[in-house]
Amino acid sequence: MNKKLFLFSTTIVFYFVFEIKAYAYLDPGTGSIILTAIIAAIATAGATITHYWRKIKMKLKNLFTKKDKNNSPDN
Repeated sequence: MNKKLFLFSTTIVFYFVFEIKAYAYLDPGTGSIILTAIIAAIATAGATITHYWRKIKMKLKNLFTKKDKNNSPDN
């Protein structure tokens, strides 16, 4: 219990001692820009994963399918 109390009191002291004023302004549009960027990153990751997954599936399909020599166009 003493460790938790010490950690809590130390955190409070650091919070008030090292307080720095930030003269920054985030307008209401900033939240929508951040949300749009997150959605775009998820969509891009999904499209990339889908693209490479299809390539992997095609390679595995070509690797494990039997090739019929009777129906080859070379005959």
